Amino acid sequence: MKRILYFCFIVAALTLGATACVKDEMSENSVIVVSQTKQNDFDRWLEANFLLPYNIDFKYRFEMNESDMNYFTIPADYENSIVMAHLVKYLCVETYDEVAGITFTRNFFPKMFFLTGEWEYRNNGTIILGTAEGGKKIFLAGVNLLNETMEKGYGDFYGDPIESLNHYFIKTIHHEFTHIMNQTVDYPIDFAMITGTGYVADSWSDAPYNKEYLQNGFITDYAQHSDSEDFAEMLSEYITHDQKWWDTQIGKAGEKGSLINAKLDIVRSYMRDSFNIDIDVLRATVLRRQQDVFNGYVDLHNIDIK
Repeated sequence: MKRILYFCFIVAALTLGATACVKDEMSENSVIVVSQTKQNDFDRWLEANFLLPYNIDFKYRFEMNESDMNYFTIPADYENSIVMAHLVKYLCVETYDEVAGITFTRNFFPKMFFLTGEWEYRNNGTIILGTAEGGKKIFLAGVNLLNETMEKGYGDFYGDPIESLNHYFIKTIHHEFTHIMNQTVDYPIDFAMITGTGYVADSWSDAPYNKEYLQNGFITDYAQHSDSEDFAEMLSEYITHDQKWWDTQIGKAGEKGSLINAKLDIVRSYMRDSFNIDIDVLRATVLRRQQDVFNGYVDLHNIDIK
């Protein structure tokens, strides 16, 4: 019995020794595989019109890491993404080129756009149209509804394609870009003091705030969320509408219209002093380019590289 046990110990020791002498070789192949997507004509057009001149990465393919995991999202339609890229270029990026110079656009415009197909729906019945993240990225949702928006109008703006496009997409871009400018140069604290007691955070979508915002001194219901959102709403609404529309809103606001105009004065001074931009020139440029689009002067589907 002792011989058997002794023999077993010898075998075990030899086995362990053999195991200890095995040398693991590091594989030359990584276990992390990065997917490679072949460039298409649209990719090359984006490179020529966004990446090379502005260092802007325009992402239209769905990427989980760029998406908000708190919402159900779907990919953006390819053809609608082409149209959206043209709209961003003509109505936003090149608008600032014209008004403030390409150096301004290169310095301040976000370095990424990311598109998804559907809106992000919140529990309170509101939808997220877009966001700006860290001054570097603008997220745009609802791209799959772009054709319907431009042809017939959408939602509360059915029958008015221009206002619909502005509300759901173009104004959103200008709104988010305002946040980016504010992150670069903060706006005066005096702005927040004008209607300082009127901000209601997420209650802006509830009654009576969603109906009586003008009478409370705010240009939109969402402007009641906070002074930063108020500032972005003031600028983006002003430059995407003509003076007749603005005067109508001020008239509806009654005696509180003076508060809205007082905030507009600060927005005007801020843009002039911080970025040498006249918001009335910016507005005229936005509206002219907008008419160019709806008059058919801009080919929104062409992705040929000149």
